[in-house]
Amino acid sequence: MKLGLAFANTGPFAEADGVVQMAVAAEQAGVESVWTVEHVIWPSNYDSEYPYSPTGKMPGDKTSSIPDPLVWLAFVGAHTSTLRLGTGIVILPERNPVVFAKEVATLDRLSGGRMELGIGVGWLEEEFDALGVPWPQRGARTDEYVHAMRGLWASDDAAYDGDFVSFENVSSNPKPAGGSVPFTIGGHSAAAAKRAGRLGDGFFPGKGSIAELKEMIDIVRQTAAEHDRDADAIEITAAHPGLFGDDPVGAAEELRAIGVSRTIAPAFMLLGSDGVEAKATEMAEKIIRPIADV
Repeated sequence: MKLGLAFANTGPFAEADGVVQMAVAAEQAGVESVWTVEHVIWPSNYDSEYPYSPTGKMPGDKTSSIPDPLVWLAFVGAHTSTLRLGTGIVILPERNPVVFAKEVATLDRLSGGRMELGIGVGWLEEEFDALGVPWPQRGARTDEYVHAMRGLWASDDAAYDGDFVSFENVSSNPKPAGGSVPFTIGGHSAAAAKRAGRLGDGFFPGKGSIAELKEMIDIVRQTAAEHDRDADAIEITAAHPGLFGDDPVGAAEELRAIGVSRTIAPAFMLLGSDGVEAKATEMAEKIIRPIADV
């Protein structure tokens, strides 16, 4: 079982000194990956419901620093050598897919193929409005953008003709180090699970009990089978609160039993803001090494 750190570009790790300290300590402790969150803007007033809090509101406030995922990950990549660089998630329909394909491929190439591209369709309608991106059909837009980006990475003189993006005879270089970058589909809904089964390389449900996670993973597998895809090749990433308890191995075994191969925990909970190196050493002894063989 691998361990990734979520919300890694927030709080004490949003600034330069904190980024370097956290990333280096995490890599030395055996952390497999770091995962960012994203919001381009923070509306002072919003009616959209944040799905990961009982209050329906994002943690923090409008002054909270949320660095751009790719810029932050590039900074991490420059100070590490093995740590995988994950967006968890980036709101894909808010991006221009042709520009974004170039940015992601560049970072993947320069980091030696370490990118994990976690994507989602978004929940904050007011953010879409501020960016001038239509809110309706954002799911269909996301699907097209995935196909278009993969096409740009696959070959030169690429072409794609969809409802939301269209181009022909264009080349985008550099290509990703391994030819492509894995797309991990984020979200806890059936629609997200189906998208992962249909076109994802991974699935990252943002919340859920073991029973709820199993239900979502079953949807991923069923959808993959319906589209003649190898369900076992879709990597599952999920959290378990027991990771912080007296039996992290038991928590990892519960996740492994339903098909999870990477567990994830908030960076600020495991490493905090003070004594990062000491906390990373403790994390390695109490969590990373014990779950490594699960």
